[in-house]
Amino acid sequence: MAEVKPEDMDHHPPMDQLQGFEYCIDSNPSWGEAIALGFQHYILSLGTAVMIPTMLVPLMGGNDHDKARVVQTLLFVTGIKTLLQTLFGTRLPTIIGGSYAFVVPILSIIRDPSLAQIADGHTRFVQTMRAIQGSLIVSSSIQIILGYSQLWAICSRFFSPLGMVPVVALVGLGLFERGFPVVGRCVEIGLPMLILFVALSQYLKHVNVRHVPVLERFSLLICVALVWVYAHILTASGAYKHTALLTQFSCRTDRANLISSALWISIPFPLQWGAPTFSANHAFGMMAAVVVSLIETTGAFMAAARLASATPPPAYVLSRGIGWQGIGTLLDGLFGTGTGSTVSVENVGLLGSTRVGSRRVIQISAGFMIFFSMLGKFGALFASIPFPIFAAIYCVMFGIVAAVGLSFLQFTNMNSMRNLFIVGVSLFLGLSIPEYFSRYTTSAQQGPAHTKAGWFNDYINSVFSSPPTVALIVAVLLDNTLDVREAARDRGMPWWARFRTFRGDSRNEEFYTLPFNLNRFFPPS
Repeated sequence: MAEVKPEDMDHHPPMDQLQGFEYCIDSNPSWGEAIALGFQHYILSLGTAVMIPTMLVPLMGGNDHDKARVVQTLLFVTGIKTLLQTLFGTRLPTIIGGSYAFVVPILSIIRDPSLAQIADGHTRFVQTMRAIQGSLIVSSSIQIILGYSQLWAICSRFFSPLGMVPVVALVGLGLFERGFPVVGRCVEIGLPMLILFVALSQYLKHVNVRHVPVLERFSLLICVALVWVYAHILTASGAYKHTALLTQFSCRTDRANLISSALWISIPFPLQWGAPTFSANHAFGMMAAVVVSLIETTGAFMAAARLASATPPPAYVLSRGIGWQGIGTLLDGLFGTGTGSTVSVENVGLLGSTRVGSRRVIQISAGFMIFFSMLGKFGALFASIPFPIFAAIYCVMFGIVAAVGLSFLQFTNMNSMRNLFIVGVSLFLGLSIPEYFSRYTTSAQQGPAHTKAGWFNDYINSVFSSPPTVALIVAVLLDNTLDVREAARDRGMPWWARFRTFRGDSRNEEFYTLPFNLNRFFPPS
């Protein structure tokens, strides 16, 4: 065996930006390719846009028509929020969609005795939606204040590459329940989708058509189309006629009832459900979800910057993005989407899978969301894709985002016992504590915090049900209290320092400067 030379042992020096991206944040593919990629992001975003209303609207007393309208509204507002974020927020290629972090306080509103006792289903749905809207409008002020006052930028001074590892990693890993457990509900559809997607996007990625890696770049569209047709054949052939209701709901292509319930043309508008109602108890509970979504979004922004081949967003830009996310939550409240805002993690993962981090592609995707949400029947057609198909894609996309979080380890000293302790404990507790809260809630039908103060219960149950939030609390606390002075280099601070201010790195101006020369009025700090 040949002797290994010392100079051959270090082939992978730390890199500020990921390599191998043909199109990064501010470079664009051809218009035809960009439109196809944008439509692909739109298809992927449908999973969350359909799942959240499907879970919540029936509990609110709504029927299939109400569910279809909420799905349309959520997609419409997602398109608007995405355009605002990509133009004036962080300017990263991120889709700002619905958030599961708001489910805990929303369920508390649904179970409120004053609403639960309403006999008529549609009336209860409308009244509940108006209560949710009021809570979202009030609680959005948290993100707006923290963002535009630059308070979140000050908070981010306590972050380091080491502290961001568990946060970003658990933005992906923390969503494991939406991966293979959902695939397993209809394994004959989900498993072929997973295998086919991995085969086309990875093993056959070098297949080119006119110098374009078609299978790598458009594998999601190809796989969804093929497996969707396959699922429809199974449905039409009667394969699920005598199966359990859960299996039929997961596998059949005609169980969503969205196409028959949607109108041909329907334009969502503010206050379409009526004037919002306001309750201090509901609003305080919703604020916990806003804080959780803020932390999850921060981790997703870090991952998106890396997968767009950009530098880490400076504190000023990060805070600006949180401010615009607060505007997005305010829009959720005004329009009545039934949930709040966060970065769509699966779409961040798709940036890495396609190796296209272009901002324009995401803006085109936002255009598709707005367009198809107004053409109800056409949008409902795509939204009727069975959930296990999306779950199979999530297995890959969430994994990519988790791996991006782990990639920050290259800037730290992982031969340090201090760093191993912090990363290990924060990762473990970030998964273990939310799992405890989830199992407790499932068995007891209430969270571990169940005092007489409903808003306090929502705070505790929301915060500690979020893996990235628990990871941030543990990692940042330990990282800023354990041997801080001696560990600056081990934490990766020399590399991190130049990205903390807008003018700390010359590339920041290229990636994060506002369009239309708006920096004249809002000079970066």
